[in-house]
Amino acid sequence: MPNGRIVAGALAPHPPHLIYAENPPQNEPTAECGWETLRWGYERLRADIDKRDVDVLVVHSPHWQTYVGTHLLGVPKFDSLSVDPIFPNLFRYHYEMNVDVELAEAIHDEAVSEGLEMKMMRNPDFRVDYGTIVCCHLTRPQWDLPIVSISSNRSESYYGVEVMQEMATALGKATRRAVEQSGKKAALLCSSSLSHRHFTTEAEIPEDMSREHITSHALYLWDMQLLEMVRKGQTRQMVDVMPEFITQAKSEMDAGSFAWLMSALDYPTEPGEVYAYGTVIGTGNAVVGWFPEGVAVS
Repeated sequence: MPNGRIVAGALAPHPPHLIYAENPPQNEPTAECGWETLRWGYERLRADIDKRDVDVLVVHSPHWQTYVGTHLLGVPKFDSLSVDPIFPNLFRYHYEMNVDVELAEAIHDEAVSEGLEMKMMRNPDFRVDYGTIVCCHLTRPQWDLPIVSISSNRSESYYGVEVMQEMATALGKATRRAVEQSGKKAALLCSSSLSHRHFTTEAEIPEDMSREHITSHALYLWDMQLLEMVRKGQTRQMVDVMPEFITQAKSEMDAGSFAWLMSALDYPTEPGEVYAYGTVIGTGNAVVGWFPEGVAVS
């Protein structure tokens, strides 16, 4: 019998600034430093995920927006250049990735059984969104694992946040079943910030940390309220408050990524591991891990 399981789930924000600051060989621009708190938090998350002998990364991204159903990458390999439309001076990244098409198709089929509109994306020239690329790089910079990338069906735009969350919850259940039946060990990535009102101008030196702070104290309070729930294991309460958080904090979680992750993890009651909280151009970002089989690994 298959013994697939989700061994890790992470809130994995995707500011391209973090890759820019690390100067990997895939990225053309170079930086002096920057956003160390978040980057070092990602290092600790990577170390804990590495202990789980993961077979595949499954990521839900707010920057792959689809308006007729939820889409999944359905091509075995992608190799192209990703240029951030807002920060082309920071992110011009040459990516190569392998896709676990078999697992993607299984998630597709399970989600259809939940009544969701789904589609496999078969265009080999498709440009993979930078939300997927950034959080996958920061979680696994060696790119030695296949990925499954899931789009954000923007039903929030047509109906409202509550409908988006309900659909993402159903998608999370489908993802969990597909992983269990696959026999693989998966790490799930919610590619999202917390509060998301950002600056409208950029410093002359983007990595100048003397210019970096949260946009407003009110947004900081919202971020801290959510992280306190993380630290107390109050995941169902977090999902319940999410529509209000999204409205008040202008959060990217309107994409459904967080509701998807919590549903797929079956609402863990153990505290999440908060590796870091920091700001990027005024937005609030946290690197958080959940480990269904326990934090400690023998």
